[in-house]
Amino acid sequence: MGILTAVVVVFHVLVSLALIALILLHSGRGGGLSDVFGGGMGGSLGGSTIAERNLDRLTVIVALVFAVTTVALTWLLS
Repeated sequence: MGILTAVVVVFHVLVSLALIALILLHSGRGGGLSDVFGGGMGGSLGGSTIAERNLDRLTVIVALVFAVTTVALTWLLS
């Protein structure tokens, strides 16, 4: 395994852990882990807060980075 492949694998693992954490922070029907950090306070307001929208954007960006590193690993390991 080359150095570039090792770097991409380590980055891919870090991105996947970040993606798992971000998904768990989203509030679902039951609240999720966002209630632990005070995210469930505005549930009755009806709209999404700035923090929720930023969390959505960050999750999408990390998911796209995850997809790119997955394709890069496929290309490097083939």
